[in-house]
Amino acid sequence: MATRVTLINRPPPLPRRAPDANKGDCGKVLVVGGSRGMSGAPCLAARGAYRGGAGLVKVAVPESIWDLAAGSFEEITTAGLPETREGALGRKAVKPALDLAEWADVVVMGMGMGRDDETIDFLRRVLEELKKPIVLDADGLYAFGGRQLTFLAKTQENHKERPLVLTPHPGEMGRLWDVSTVDVQDDRRMAAETLARAVHCVAVLKGKDTLVADVTRTYCNATGNPGMATGGTGDVLAGLIGALLGQNMPAFEAACLGVHLHGLAGDLAAKRLGPWSMMARDLADDLGLAFRKHAGRR
Repeated sequence: MATRVTLINRPPPLPRRAPDANKGDCGKVLVVGGSRGMSGAPCLAARGAYRGGAGLVKVAVPESIWDLAAGSFEEITTAGLPETREGALGRKAVKPALDLAEWADVVVMGMGMGRDDETIDFLRRVLEELKKPIVLDADGLYAFGGRQLTFLAKTQENHKERPLVLTPHPGEMGRLWDVSTVDVQDDRRMAAETLARAVHCVAVLKGKDTLVADVTRTYCNATGNPGMATGGTGDVLAGLIGALLGQNMPAFEAACLGVHLHGLAGDLAAKRLGPWSMMARDLADDLGLAFRKHAGRR
């Protein structure tokens, strides 16, 4: 018998924060990503995580771009990992990355990693071992396209209690299923729900009316605008969802709230700047007001 799916159209409330909370209580997020020429992507995810309420954020990147990441903004801490000759994360980075993950409550991976064979192998090995909650985005999804989606499903079956959030845009969703972007867009809901069931994860299908699906529920988001169609906004979303996971929200609720606040921040940025001139950093910086608006509405 087919699984019955409940449709949800209201985002959850904000995570609670105790009056005596300290930074260690508010979630430690490790962002793993970047490659030569792509140092900004993991830093945007880190910015999204901090604006999303994370207490501590650390960015781990290839050693050759370590200084660039460290200088991106003052609040983050950073780590350099062994890299390939091309300046991407490779097999030698697996153990150091897993060691760093012991510190974290949540790991956000994939932004700007590149698509080298060694980088793909790095991702697969880390996913096999890592037991912490994971948000997998961008090039992190590329590693599991086509037949490798079965591999991802098996790793998740081996870590049944591990929250896993996948955040593809329509093109990345098409690669995961080895179909065209047009096929995905023809039935976005089916694509998101099928991915959630196949991998036993939370699937976030980005785009107009972003969808969030798990095995039994689907949420359709109503915030956002075309001005968000610019580089880096997805990185901010990945970091934001990671921050909400780190504040002890269940994965489905964290993803629903994340896409709602992300879109609301985009609406605020568009009102301030217009839809033509928005950048991902503008959206991240409007997350604070988005949080306040959501709190006030409820």
